[in-house]
Amino acid sequence: MVGDTPTLLILEAAFLGARRFDDFWRETGLLKALLSDRLKKLVEAGVLEKAQYHERPPRYRYRLTQKGREVYPVALALLQWEKDCGDHAAGARTIRLTHKTCGMEFRAVAACGGCQGDVDATNVDWLEGPGVGWMAPLYSRRRQLREQVGDGSLLFREAAQLMGDRWASLILRSIFTGIRSFDGIRADTAMATNILSERLHWLATRGVIRQAAVIGQPGRNEYRLTRKGVAYYPALLMLLVWGDRYYVSPEGPPLLLTHKACGAVLKPEIVCSHCRAPLDAGDVEFVLEPIPTDLAEAV
Repeated sequence: MVGDTPTLLILEAAFLGARRFDDFWRETGLLKALLSDRLKKLVEAGVLEKAQYHERPPRYRYRLTQKGREVYPVALALLQWEKDCGDHAAGARTIRLTHKTCGMEFRAVAACGGCQGDVDATNVDWLEGPGVGWMAPLYSRRRQLREQVGDGSLLFREAAQLMGDRWASLILRSIFTGIRSFDGIRADTAMATNILSERLHWLATRGVIRQAAVIGQPGRNEYRLTRKGVAYYPALLMLLVWGDRYYVSPEGPPLLLTHKACGAVLKPEIVCSHCRAPLDAGDVEFVLEPIPTDLAEAV
């Protein structure tokens, strides 16, 4: 559901206060037909609710449901990654976030809900859960959608393109769990060879992964995460949490995670970097920084 670039941009706009169709259109820059389709799907999925506020002509507002509001930690993780690692294209907006509870501007930090220690790709152990392999993969031409994102002034354009490509996310999941060879990734993701080759190339051009020679095995290469790729881990982690909450298989979750530092089952949270309290949309104030005049005239 969330693994789709236009959908992520719509959710970004919703968290920034968009309610009407024209608000979403201005914020995202999506083609109206594409926007209409994704809004309909979000309503059907229970992420947004649609309510009529004017009869003639009929006009509607969209609001996040509880299910939609619980995507907020994913959005914060994406936003932090974009700030730290994004390409910061001309015309992109920036945002200042303040935690109401402590009154401080903050960084969104992934933490263990048990010990409150930081969580990253190096301090999490995993095992296959009972629900691994339950959802069958669906082939999709996501590459074209990367270029169909509109020219709206977005907060996490690159992050949304990365998470919005389902196959790219599956590749990253494989590498994060230690599967680094081409054949290994193909077997783990059930991906067609041509799609895998294209996605690996795209991730490399974005600086998220790199190809490296396998030590002691001349002629063999593997794919490793760059620093930019490692920093993406909290976003994938929080998406996993949201997916387990709403789309878990009858057998259970696909992955079982343990925080190495405390040895407990990992229940990840996105917390304030100052007071370490979990962050919720209602506890955060934001100020959008204006686009510089010369850039605003150019976009």
